[in-house]
Amino acid sequence: MKRASLRLRLLTAAGGTFFLALTLAWLGLTWLFERHVERREAAALIRAAEVLVGGLRVGPDGVPIADALPDDRRFELIASGLYWQLSTPAGTRRSSSLWDQVLGPVRATGDAWETRSVAGPFGGRVLVVGRLVRPDRAGPAVVVQVAENNNDVVLAEREFGRELAISLLGLWIVLSAATWAQVQLGLRPLARIRDQMERLRRNPAARLPDDYPSEISPLSQAINALADARGDDLVRARNRAADLAHSLKTPLAVMAAQTRRARAAGADEAADGLERAVAAIGAALETELARSRAAAARGAAELGHARPLPVVDRLIGVIEHTERGEMIAFEVDVDAALTVPVAADDLAEMLGALIENAARHARRMVRVAGRREPPGRSVLTVEDDGPGIDEASAATALMRGRRLDETGAGHGFGLSIVRNLIDATEGEIRFGRAGLGGLSVSLSWALP
Repeated sequence: MKRASLRLRLLTAAGGTFFLALTLAWLGLTWLFERHVERREAAALIRAAEVLVGGLRVGPDGVPIADALPDDRRFELIASGLYWQLSTPAGTRRSSSLWDQVLGPVRATGDAWETRSVAGPFGGRVLVVGRLVRPDRAGPAVVVQVAENNNDVVLAEREFGRELAISLLGLWIVLSAATWAQVQLGLRPLARIRDQMERLRRNPAARLPDDYPSEISPLSQAINALADARGDDLVRARNRAADLAHSLKTPLAVMAAQTRRARAAGADEAADGLERAVAAIGAALETELARSRAAAARGAAELGHARPLPVVDRLIGVIEHTERGEMIAFEVDVDAALTVPVAADDLAEMLGALIENAARHARRMVRVAGRREPPGRSVLTVEDDGPGIDEASAATALMRGRRLDETGAGHGFGLSIVRNLIDATEGEIRFGRAGLGGLSVSLSWALP
């Protein structure tokens, strides 16, 4: 199952956290604004009520009388939204703005002003302040109420909440963008590790640098330790393969000697059987060694890059001293600056097999060339002027799973090692007709 990326997780968590925090902030700020506006309105109403209390008295009939009235003319305009009312059990006196309406009873029980929002006159809601006042200790208590229509206050609170929500949404976008930049910056070391891992895959001799942040450093150290262990395993595997090859050479040589003795004694049939057995054992040995070498190359992508020119010169110097090599002219046209993404040992094994086969089947000349070709590939070519192979055999040789020694007479088992190694190092091999008239074998790799 595909996992969500770390970047997406961090951004989702940060965006959700910011959204929740800002939502709570919006609720809290809206509530504080409402409380603030309500307190300001209540304070204004209390000041008007205190003017009424300053001139309050109770008449002989028990009805309250206000000798001092607030100077706000809205108290005199019908349904103006600003009202006062004085009440006793004997009667009620109210402002002209109430006209034929009354304010509901207040739950005032002490000397403190009580504030509440209730349904008011003329179908609106009002904010009411009220308290009990006794103008005369022997007289009845008077309920003093001053109210103001709070529709405008509610509208202001809604507008404030809407504008605050828009502002906080903008802030959420800014914070999310800042978080994205922070996540990008924070994950950059992991992107570097990814790039370095690709480099390590192609060149196990490389190691991750030690300049990562302290949180990433243990990971890079663990990867380097794993790469070191892998390199040690590859070295041990190669040593075991070499030991196996050397341990079997002596028994094979003894069997070959026995074959010659049997043939000298006239036992040609037995000698032929021994020769076939020795050839089969040698082929099996070479096959397994080639597979081991290819597996090591595939697992490690081999150590570094090699320059083909010194390898070619060394191989030709050896082949020229053989009986067949003394009769062949070798031409080398390899760019001295050319490199290929293959270890020198594996490159020597591939080129050695190709040059040896070319020398074995050439009439007079073998040519080795190396160059860079577009679009960004290193190409090595080995050509001879021998009989070559036809197109059908060349096509069969390129089929995966077919051994190259089966593609035609004269080009032996060593070429199968070349195919295994070229596959392991992510290269390409091609066969064709050489300009010299014989076989042309080209090896190519993508440039790093």
